[in-house]
Amino acid sequence: MAQQHLDPADPTAGTATGDALAGYLRAQATEFLRALRLHRETGGAAGGGEESVDAASALRRSARRISASLHTYRPLLDPAWTESLRPELAWVSGTLALEHAYEARLERLLQALHRLSGAAALPDRTPAGPGGGPPAAADRASLTVGAAKAGALLDRQLTLARTRAHSTALQALGSSRFHAVADKVAVLASEVPLAPAAPVTELHPLAAAARERLTDAVAALPLLTAGHPYNAQALVHGLSPDPSPHPQDGPWHQVRLLLRLHRYAREVLHGDAAADVRILAAGQALDRHRDASEAAAAAAQAARTPRIAPATAYALGVLHADQRHEVEASRFAFQRAWQKETVEAV
Repeated sequence: MAQQHLDPADPTAGTATGDALAGYLRAQATEFLRALRLHRETGGAAGGGEESVDAASALRRSARRISASLHTYRPLLDPAWTESLRPELAWVSGTLALEHAYEARLERLLQALHRLSGAAALPDRTPAGPGGGPPAAADRASLTVGAAKAGALLDRQLTLARTRAHSTALQALGSSRFHAVADKVAVLASEVPLAPAAPVTELHPLAAAARERLTDAVAALPLLTAGHPYNAQALVHGLSPDPSPHPQDGPWHQVRLLLRLHRYAREVLHGDAAADVRILAAGQALDRHRDASEAAAAAAQAARTPRIAPATAYALGVLHADQRHEVEASRFAFQRAWQKETVEAV
């Protein structure tokens, strides 16, 4: 079947100019400042509960969108200002994402252990502790000894990592570096440093370039292989002693980032109307791919812990293979979303 792009009609086309970019950046800067104010009012993730978590998530979203827009549309902006702010926004977003990532990874792995053991679903894990994360111990009564010990080991390692990430995020939000970023975003909320020709320059060519970079990156993926379920390609190198990231995953992670840039470029032109369901489905598949890849790496890292029991190591090995199969399933789902043709009523 001939490859079909996510948006064959090229909905990035339009007559929007730098003024539309300025309006989008101002709106995202306002969202950033609103989320920051809420985060401070709720006392940070240490004591604000769900509202604080939502505020941190909103901070990440607006930081990503501003940073992505500065990247895609940088010819229309003051270059020195753009290059000074964009990496700082990436630092903010990345730092705030770590705590949530560790918590979600632990939840994913414990759910998988219960599923692989044929046990009941993992009970609700009521937040507790200094970071508002899961409790130190979960109900493992229905697990085998190896699976229970594997879960306890993962719990210790990932909870420690989450706690450290929480402390790092709090320190970052109180640092002079973050305050400098917040000051720049506050200025952006009222004044966007456009290049002189930006108000009369169309945005479409730059948005189309972002789409082309995505298309080229997807073309380099093994989509033919990914189109066959249970092809086991994601398990290749599964027994490698190298603790570095899985060599297959890098190009897929890169496509995930390019898809996000493409989606945000469309938002600048069309706002919420740019939320094409196929783009969203493809993005969700790549998010699952990233999550499963990182969960598999965490299981493999835990299995390298010295002097663990053979039953624990075996359970972690099964868990690693399970998550690599999830990687493969996510590639299959992305391939289906990417290739999907628009069906029109006759």
